[in-house]
Amino acid sequence: MEQVVLVNEQDEELGFMEKMEAHEKALLHRAFSVFIFNEKGEMLLQQRALSKYHSGGLWTNSCCSHPRPGELVGDAAVRRLKEEMGFETRLNKVFDFVYKAPFLNGLTEHEFDHVFVGQYEGPITPDYTEVEDYAYQSLERITERLQEESQYFTAWFQIAFPKVKAWWQQNRQQS
Repeated sequence: MEQVVLVNEQDEELGFMEKMEAHEKALLHRAFSVFIFNEKGEMLLQQRALSKYHSGGLWTNSCCSHPRPGELVGDAAVRRLKEEMGFETRLNKVFDFVYKAPFLNGLTEHEFDHVFVGQYEGPITPDYTEVEDYAYQSLERITERLQEESQYFTAWFQIAFPKVKAWWQQNRQQS
């Protein structure tokens, strides 16, 4: 039984709960989102497996999940990136945000989301029980798709992408 870490709006730990119960009760819990870029500045997107308990088939960032009780968020991000996409790379935390998104199946994501960014060139070997498909896309193309086809993207991606895009463009120009 997978558990999530319940938190308050300051990300202070309040306890643990079974993952599905937390989503049924719409309780705020700790999560993370990983955004991977290649050398061309393209972002690695994944299409969630159709069998996922919510948002199946939707496009989103490279990897996202929840840390386990007692697990550091950064360690969890590295672990899940390896499990879902089949590779490891250095990740840097860039910001966090809180969001709440109800789904048609009665579940609600209410997350304190820690956002990590990394860069990677190399083979990708996804776990197809988690990932339906994946693709690198330019930030401009993703922006266009979000404007024209937002229903094909996860709720948290629509919130986080503009912030990650701004961060990437500002920090890439400085290097």
